[in-house]
Amino acid sequence: MQKITNIVLTGGPCAGKTTALAKITQYFTYRGFTVYTQPEAATLFNQGGVNFLTDDNALFFENEKQLLSFQLHTEECFRKMAEKAGKPAIIVYDRGVMDIAAYMNGDTWQALLDEMGLNEVEVRDSRYDAVLHLCTAAKGAEKFYTCDNNSSRTENMEHAIALDDNVIRAWTGHPHLRIIPNNGTFEDKLNAVIAEISGVLGIPEPIEMERKFLVEVTGEIPDSREMEIFQTYLTERDGAEPRIRKRGENGHYVYFLTTKKFITDNQRIEVERQITPSEYVMLMNSANPDKRTIHKLRRCFVWGNRYLELDTFVEPPLPHHLLEIEDVAAGEEIAFPPFLKVLREVTDDPEWYNANIAKKQ
Repeated sequence: MQKITNIVLTGGPCAGKTTALAKITQYFTYRGFTVYTQPEAATLFNQGGVNFLTDDNALFFENEKQLLSFQLHTEECFRKMAEKAGKPAIIVYDRGVMDIAAYMNGDTWQALLDEMGLNEVEVRDSRYDAVLHLCTAAKGAEKFYTCDNNSSRTENMEHAIALDDNVIRAWTGHPHLRIIPNNGTFEDKLNAVIAEISGVLGIPEPIEMERKFLVEVTGEIPDSREMEIFQTYLTERDGAEPRIRKRGENGHYVYFLTTKKFITDNQRIEVERQITPSEYVMLMNSANPDKRTIHKLRRCFVWGNRYLELDTFVEPPLPHHLLEIEDVAAGEEIAFPPFLKVLREVTDDPEWYNANIAKKQ
């Protein structure tokens, strides 16, 4: 079976998704991939006369239930077609399942999941390899915000910002959520999308800058999701040290196998795929005997258009929290949240590499 990569492209109103979808299709088709783009399900329903703004709670619930059913079924149709493509395929979803959650309160969303026998870890984390959130133009590119290019869009800028925040909140917790802000030109924004997808595909790219800080938590973290992670290093093979992860919440988990291999000093290939629970158990037999399984709690949250991950180590127990920030340049000034006290940066400190933390004393 050919490799299928599932990417969600989401964001607030007037974020540039339509243009990004066109660029993704052109760029990766030229590089030998079959590219599918699933249309936005909610827009199809809107254009078909479905009223999502109804005050009738029973009708609203049924509308959302059918929308979720349609989304799940349509995704499955695209995946079955991609399996027959005969070469590596990319499916780009114009919004995914969790976008539905952004338009209702938490109780209604949970009731909808329960009604359909689903859980949030399954529909958020196991279905998609990456989620790319393009920020609305109402955040930082206000002069370009318009409703003229989408007949279904009626939001003013204040409403657009609120919706953008709701969508980010709904996807918070996904293992590969990337927020793409309006920094620089729109072309820069599109290039960031291409770079993120290239990384997911394992196409050699310059190593992304990930900075790490030891911190203390001094206050409540707003709108955070806490994940439980078990990370086990396997014995080395082909010059790389694979690792497996069990990641989830509320008793529901998703399993991953990740391999990183350096091809030059500043380039590496990182390949990550989901594995089944039985594969995870089988691979545990190849665990590196010199390293323990790391058990940590990870709180995921957004601050200043950055997706932050705060790790608390349960095993081995460590005295400080470790904050990780993706896609930030060395020396770049960072606006830290007021509820975190930064002790020091440990980006280049081998003592705080996960592979070294795992070493048995």
